[in-house]
Amino acid sequence: MKRLHLYLRLVRLDKPIGILLLLWPTLAALWFASDGKPDWRLVAIFCIGTALMRSAGCAINDFADRDIDKHVKRTAERPLTSGKIAPWEAVMVAAILALIAFMLILPLNMLTKQLSVAAVLIAASYPYFKRFFAIPQAYLGIAFGFGIPMAFAAVQGAVPAAAWLLLLANIFWAIAYDTEYAMVDRDDDLKIGIRTSAITFGRFDVAAVMLSYAVALSIVLVVGWSYGLRSWFVAGLTIAAACASYHYTLIRERERVGCFAAFRHNNWLGAAVFAGIAVDYAMR
Repeated sequence: MKRLHLYLRLVRLDKPIGILLLLWPTLAALWFASDGKPDWRLVAIFCIGTALMRSAGCAINDFADRDIDKHVKRTAERPLTSGKIAPWEAVMVAAILALIAFMLILPLNMLTKQLSVAAVLIAASYPYFKRFFAIPQAYLGIAFGFGIPMAFAAVQGAVPAAAWLLLLANIFWAIAYDTEYAMVDRDDDLKIGIRTSAITFGRFDVAAVMLSYAVALSIVLVVGWSYGLRSWFVAGLTIAAACASYHYTLIRERERVGCFAAFRHNNWLGAAVFAGIAVDYAMR
């Protein structure tokens, strides 16, 4: 049981915020792709698959960062970094979870399966982007948002322009929330030479976060409007914009506690966007 508890900590099931940040845009894509009437088997597949792939991504991330995390206050006691489990165990856990996730989509069409392979490659390569890419949060946005084109592919057998626009919106959203997250670790990251958007943006970090929120919500507004969504959808986006404004009050002093609280609060921002989409379709 102790080993199982360590594995659960490795994949962050004790911290489900990451799963939710992947899930809201994926569900929104399913609703858009199905005109508000998704097959509930697909909803179940994507919900479970999202949880599995996020968990696998955490294991791979900790494997890649095992020699880095020990120098960061927030991550020094993670199971792999602290030596409680071996590196090969993290790889094994990630591989098993990814395999189960792939088995879930076996009944789906070939395009969805092909996109799932790309999703795994992107997720596995993300941790290494921090070594050289100035804004790895943008790459994270692709990894966290690849359920969007997969959802459209599963429903429609194709990936229309709207799906890529929603993925672009997710990239800007990820830049916003993960910059808040990176602001928590900025001092440690500077010492060990890790690239993050919080370091790249420098004194413009707060402005960059707020601009990224604005761009993300604007793109979603354009896509939703083109699909004929109106009042309830706009209400959801308005609540999401209010959440973003609240985040400004949390991060403007650049204090660790406030920045981390803003990051975690993005669950409600994503939920508001999805709720607006779902309710607008339901009220038609």
